[in-house]
Amino acid sequence: MLKRLKPKSEFSRNVLTLMTGTTIAQAIPIAISPILTRIYTPEDFGMLALYMSISFILAVAATGRYENAIVLPKKNEDAVNILVLSVMITLIISFITLLIVYFFNTKITSLLDNTNISTWLYFIPLTVLFTGLYQTLNYWLIRKKQFKELATSKVVQNIGTGSTKLGMGYYSLGTSGLILGTILGQAIVIAMYFKIVWKKDAKLLKYVNKLKIFALMKKHKKLPMLNLPNAIIDGFRLSGINILIAKYFTAATLGQFALSWKMVQLPMGIIGSSLSQVFFQKLANTNKSDLNKIIQKYIIKASIVALPIFLIIYFFSVDIFIFIFGENWKMAGESASIMTPWFFLNFITSPLSSIFLVLNKQEIVLIFSIFYMAIPLGIIFIFHNYDYLEVLKMVTFSMSFMLIIFIIIVIYITKREMK
Repeated sequence: MLKRLKPKSEFSRNVLTLMTGTTIAQAIPIAISPILTRIYTPEDFGMLALYMSISFILAVAATGRYENAIVLPKKNEDAVNILVLSVMITLIISFITLLIVYFFNTKITSLLDNTNISTWLYFIPLTVLFTGLYQTLNYWLIRKKQFKELATSKVVQNIGTGSTKLGMGYYSLGTSGLILGTILGQAIVIAMYFKIVWKKDAKLLKYVNKLKIFALMKKHKKLPMLNLPNAIIDGFRLSGINILIAKYFTAATLGQFALSWKMVQLPMGIIGSSLSQVFFQKLANTNKSDLNKIIQKYIIKASIVALPIFLIIYFFSVDIFIFIFGENWKMAGESASIMTPWFFLNFITSPLSSIFLVLNKQEIVLIFSIFYMAIPLGIIFIFHNYDYLEVLKMVTFSMSFMLIIFIIIVIYITKREMK
């Protein structure tokens, strides 16, 4: 009896630890956002969103998705070889990104139809590098159950990012302040992660060897073959929506959309991000026959926690955005209200995708992701002559329907594992 209760208690403690740290960390950008929206314009936020969208498309491939395998081996000796493999791939992808930006800067700028992005394209390889290192070290700390360190690092990261954005905004540096502040925040958290890992686990590096790396690369080949395409597709979906909004509407419209997305996702990320990381660690160490029960309990509990919050967003987001961020951000409030069903279902389903990694059935997620990407991009591309908010309603309805289908698939798959 005690053995069954212990993992559940540990799970709750780990979630609480991450939630506490993440709450403090996310409170920082939320607290300074009313100031930032008054010293930066919607166009500035739109440029940041465009920069991060381009970076994200490339960054999802930074590790070949091998960082996901770090938590899976029973032996740390195997896990550290996967960590080194992930770092090596990150360095290679970052260098390739630099070559692409250097030789095709003009063509990329022309394709995006935005001359202001040209200079910032040269910073993208750095963002790709930092993202890959962050993902790799983050999963190592998850494996080692160092959730307190993860939480603390997030707080320090957001303090660095926020203070830089405020300082550079004070001197009216516009887009530069937002982008450079984001890069600095990445650098800070990576430095902290590296210090923690080096101090506690540097001794494991003696187990790293080429043959082991290649053996583990082959063993987890489904990650680059199936999980990576899925991640790239997700990247194209998330970034593609931003890029198409900037292209077919305006950078200011993208700024409104980006703020609405960020301000709703940030507070929900306090729970969702922490839950996802600990949830994945628990699933990786759970009998397959118990997965369905765990999934169903999670869906019910997450729905009960999230529903009141999203009802408030749906009915009052316009007034809230105007009051907090100023009259210039009314459209952001309207966008948040429209996307509420999508946000709600996305919160419920975001941790569930890890179930397919645990069951080694990434091909299911890949097929789903293709449709989940194509539908919103297709809607924006076909109906871009319509009003922005009308197009957003079409996208929200379609994505909400798709996420309901995803929940049904997860329940069905985990039920089959019970047999």
